[in-house]
Amino acid sequence: MSRIKVIVVDDSAVVRQTVTALLEDEPGIEVIGAVADPILAMARMKLTWPDVVVLDIEMPRMDGITFLRKLMAERPTPVVICSSLTQKGAHTTMEALAAGAVSIITKPKIGAKQFLVDSCNDLVTAVKVAAQANVKRLSAPSAPASLATKRKAEVILPGAVDRAIVSTTARVIAIGTSTGGTRALETVLTTLPRVSPGIVIVQHMPEKFTAAFAARLNGLCEIEVREAQDNDRVMQGRALVAPGGKHMLLKRSGLQYHVAVVDGPLFNRHRPSVDVLFRSVAKFAGANALGIIMTGMGDDGAAGMLEMRKAGAHTIAQDEESCVVFGMPKEAIKRGAVERTVPLSEISREILQQLH
Repeated sequence: MSRIKVIVVDDSAVVRQTVTALLEDEPGIEVIGAVADPILAMARMKLTWPDVVVLDIEMPRMDGITFLRKLMAERPTPVVICSSLTQKGAHTTMEALAAGAVSIITKPKIGAKQFLVDSCNDLVTAVKVAAQANVKRLSAPSAPASLATKRKAEVILPGAVDRAIVSTTARVIAIGTSTGGTRALETVLTTLPRVSPGIVIVQHMPEKFTAAFAARLNGLCEIEVREAQDNDRVMQGRALVAPGGKHMLLKRSGLQYHVAVVDGPLFNRHRPSVDVLFRSVAKFAGANALGIIMTGMGDDGAAGMLEMRKAGAHTIAQDEESCVVFGMPKEAIKRGAVERTVPLSEISREILQQLH
């Protein structure tokens, strides 16, 4: 089996050296170049085309986002963004994900070398996942940059249950996704009208990035999209995105649903975890819920979705053809958690059917 060919593009010599050394320690990865900016990268890539590009955003001569857009337009190639943990970095990284980047590796402004060494497993995993990504699914044009008129709507895991409280008819849509999910969520949410059922979302994403992600979607969508805060109400016309670094659970008070945002250990290697959300939805919404599992690597969400189905919820998975990575939906299907698979383009219609 051939090794994954990687090029590292970062104006910091320390970051280039560190990332190169960490990746070359992995038997299945070969670093074919480490250069200071996209101009040098383009010259190097003409000699040998990489399987994955590890890309900084702020660089001289050409910034990473401009380079990424050029790459996706001319020859779509998996890109892992290596971005700073700052608020500014979060907003620009959202632009990069919208332009077609597969995933994010974070780094601090100071102490990047030690941070990257400590995060070696995350870096290697990101590169391996990117190498498997169906990157053509990320190269399609994005939604418009803004919406002309916006109308706004006004121990972690709970135990498994045989049936949920069903005396309310309020519907809850629970969505779990990972690699490729930022673009998939944009596709789904931008097509929903303001009368859509309340939505709760786990998108695997680092701390500090989910607020920028939700804010970007909020500017594109007719529904309200925001990073969830503890005790936020789940209501028609609103989508709540679990904050990076926290778990989000569905709760119920009387006839209303709300979310709890809590600390806790990693579950299925993630925080937030799709399984944590889905198990809480099974417990508190049961047959009043629709579970949706979309593109992503791994198996987070499969067990929770099976509990949702056993509790009477409808469950769907994004089909393989439209996924960037078919890992999470495939695992949920294998466990018998999914009623049926649908293309990404039909998921918004499935959500709106819950209104009837």
